[in-house]
This record gives sequence, structure tokens and C-alpha cells, in this order.
Amino acid sequence: MTLPKMLLKKEEEVIFRLRALFEQFGYKKFKMSKFEEYDFYAENRSFLSSENILTFSGLDGKLLALKPDVTLSIVKNTKGNYENPERVYYNENVYRVRKGAGEFKEIMQVGLEYIGEVDRYATLEVIRLAQKSLEIVSDDYIMDISHMGFVMGLIEELGLSNSQNEALLKGISEKNTHSIQTLCKQYDVKKEMIGALVSMASLYGSMEESLQKAKLLCLNEKMEQALEELEVVFSVLKANGGSEKLKLDFSVVNGMDYYTGIIFQGFINGVPSSILSGGRYDNLVRKLGKNSDAIGFAVYLDLLERYESQQKEYDTDILLLYEENTDTAALLKAVEMLTDNGQSVMVQRQNNQTVKYRQLWSMKERGLEIIAEND
Repeated sequence: MTLPKMLLKKEEEVIFRLRALFEQFGYKKFKMSKFEEYDFYAENRSFLSSENILTFSGLDGKLLALKPDVTLSIVKNTKGNYENPERVYYNENVYRVRKGAGEFKEIMQVGLEYIGEVDRYATLEVIRLAQKSLEIVSDDYIMDISHMGFVMGLIEELGLSNSQNEALLKGISEKNTHSIQTLCKQYDVKKEMIGALVSMASLYGSMEESLQKAKLLCLNEKMEQALEELEVVFSVLKANGGSEKLKLDFSVVNGMDYYTGIIFQGFINGVPSSILSGGRYDNLVRKLGKNSDAIGFAVYLDLLERYESQQKEYDTDILLLYEENTDTAALLKAVEMLTDNGQSVMVQRQNNQTVKYRQLWSMKERGLEIIAEND
């Protein structure tokens, strides 16, 4: 059965379409429990976006946690490996503190994971599916892409400690040139290297132009290999019509423990934060004892509630008013006639001025009458 779009909230429609998209490419639904043992998340806390975890005691006395992350659970239970890759997708809620929120939120996610040998095709498949996912949400989107190999290749040239590297990564992620310069002076970084870090953090724009500028920053083989991978992604997507909304942005980074290669974020007009994020995360897979690579992404559907409220111009196509002595059978027949024609109808005794409508109708003894229109 196909449901009319008007009956679905934006996030519900997106879920149906994303599931269909992922299944077209051979991804299978992965279902998991809402909670895991707390120790599992505590041991892998460095891979979580927030250190705060909601916990409770099970009936057997074990400390359990509501899922703060989906990818960890999938990697823990996956059978994917180099010989037999596994493609899975999910539609799950996670419970964590969203950046800037200051309180736990229930966050609805739809995403996918490719676990196996991540060659060039697998990388491009996931990136293209990420773009198609954004297109399902809105045509007005952009995707920012980066590479942890390029970023860490430059940072490792400085010979700093892990904690100092993490501090610089934070400054780069915020495009905070003042913070980068201040930290570098504290760490006795050479002036020319400070300039390279600031240039990398500030670099943003179309792939074609930005890749040329990034070549001037290459200092080692690690950076060259990362840039070569980005160039391949760009050239293939360009050949397939998927490069116009792709931007190079090396401020798209994550902790050193998680992402290891290409990393990306997706934005749509009307939502201030990224609605999609993903990348390659081999380190996590290896830490959990799996013989595999991995790449994936998640779409944050809870953010669509804000987007939908901004985009929704009307609550209903028709606000239909009726009187106390209106023939109920005739009223019901009229409503069904209108809805059968694909229109949404809200029926009320009076117009209380709280409903946004395209047309205001009234049910009179002589039949339906249009009172006002807002189109």
C-alpha cells in the first residue's frame, strides 16, 4: 500500500524513501536492542561523541545503558570481513547529549554501514548514497568532504603529543585561527607550519579549485595519498553528475581515535547544524577485534522536525466549517469526496484562527461553499 505524502510527517516520508534507497543497493535491515551493557560503552568511550551515558540497573543487577551510538553495536555484532563484506542499514533512536543542548536527547537516526574491504568503489558507493540521502531530504543541500589522512599528515609533521594534537584538531574543527596560532606559539611550532595549519583550516570551496590549493600544502606521502583519494572521488562523482554540491573543507574532522580516512557532513538550507555525517572508521573495527575496514554515515532525522515546521506553509488544504444543524451524513460524504481527490481536510464547528489553511470552506444546506483562499 502506498501512503499519500500528506499523511506522513517529513521524517516519516524520509525514512520510507531512505530504506527503499538502501535496499536497492543491497543493504539489509539491522535490528538491535535499545540497550547494551554499560561496560561495552565505557571501554569504547573515546569513540562516542559525548562521554555522558544514560544508565540503569537490570533485574540481574548488571549496569545497562541506553544506546548512545548505533555504529558501535553494529561493529560488535557484524560478520563482515575482507572476504565477505556486509552491507547493513538501520533506523534507530539513540540517547545522548547533543552538542550545545546541555541535556539528553532522543535522537532518531537512519544510516548505513559498509563493513569489509573498503576499496574505491565501496567508498564512492557510500558517498553517493549519502548525497542521494540528502537529495531525499532537500534539493537545497551541500556536502562538505575532508580526509583525516591529510589533516593528520600535516599535524604529525609538528612532532607534538596526542593531547596537543587533539587541541589543534579542536581549533581546526572550529576554524578558529586565533586558537590555532595561540596553541602553536605555546608548542613552539615554526612560523611556516603555523601558516600551513591556518591555510588548511581556512580552505573551503569547490573541489576543483580547493584541491589545487591543497596540493600546495602537501608535505609528505600521507598527505599526497589522502589528496589522491579525494581527487579520485571528485573525478568519478563529476563524471556521474554528483560533484556540483560537493565542497572541500578540512575543518570537517573528528577525534583521532575514530575516523581514519575520508570524512563528510551534509547540510540542508533551514537547519543550522549538519543533518548527515559519516566517513571511514577502520580504527574502531580493529579495536573490536574485527578483520575489516568500515565506512558509513547517519542521517539525523530529529533535526527534520525543526525543518518541517519552517517549511510547512499550511496545516491543511481545506478547513471545513459546519453548523449545529448540518446533515452529518452529507458532511462526512463531502469530506470523503475531498480526501479521495487527494486534499487534506480539517473539519471544525468554527474558525478559531489557529489553523493555517489553503482554502476555507463551509457546509451549508445547499452544499459546499468556498469562503476564502490563501493561495
